[in-house]
Amino acid sequence: MNAYIFPGQGAQFVGMGLDLYEKYPLAQQLFERANDILGFHITDLMFEGTVEDLKQTKVTQPAIFLHSVIMSKVLGDRFKPDMVAGHSLGEFSALVASNALNFEDGLKLVSKRALAMQKACELQPSTMAAVLGLEDDLVAKICSEIPGVVVPANYNCPGQLVISGEIEAINLACEKLKEAGARRALVLPVGGAFHSPLMEPAREELAAAIENTTFKTPSCPIYQNVPTIGVKDAEAIKANLIAQLTAPVKWTQSVQNMVKDGATLFTEVGPGKVLQGLVKKIHSSAETMSADLS
Repeated sequence: MNAYIFPGQGAQFVGMGLDLYEKYPLAQQLFERANDILGFHITDLMFEGTVEDLKQTKVTQPAIFLHSVIMSKVLGDRFKPDMVAGHSLGEFSALVASNALNFEDGLKLVSKRALAMQKACELQPSTMAAVLGLEDDLVAKICSEIPGVVVPANYNCPGQLVISGEIEAINLACEKLKEAGARRALVLPVGGAFHSPLMEPAREELAAAIENTTFKTPSCPIYQNVPTIGVKDAEAIKANLIAQLTAPVKWTQSVQNMVKDGATLFTEVGPGKVLQGLVKKIHSSAETMSADLS
């Protein structure tokens, strides 16, 4: 069975999407539609912008979403998923690709999500850190013993977990995790504590937008970050999407469940190959590839 997977924030690169725009009339049409919906020329920033331009949350999230979704649309009849999943932001790409959301609504939600997250970051200084070489349970236990807000945020693969929270709590957690034997505990250059309780203001804002958006039954199960199992019920999908902002991304568990349910090939749709690397670390015998437009 073929699982299609969609990357999240961090996969962006300068010039992303230009090849699609120049080669495929459908891609050009969708990119121009995106410029109209967003009210600014995101294509200029994607195709010709700087690394700094692409780092702005209000640009990064829609840019990655557009690259992934437009690629899935250009694949046309060759896009035949038995299941889909997306890492954090990538969950929105997966929902549009599997027809649970239409293109316009998906882009509007991603844009609202980016702006709401940016606002939440400005309310309270916060950050994230990558922890390598420790068992997930031990990382969670150490975080729970630190004063202040610090929680597991991204279960990326065995031995690689990202924590999220208040700056002082993160710094203290990194010290304690190194003492406990972590190979690395490194603060990341991000704008805030994504997938933590500090994103509650953003969750509330996004919840209202999601509740007012029409979701349909997807063409195949979507393995969402929060429950980690295949979901097809539209109302459950909405609830999981709302919960995602303050809950951890359980990518390890999602991939394990996809394998258990029959996935043998994981095709990454969108910029980069980060998810293929994570899948290999989670299940070494899984076959991985990038979406092939040739």
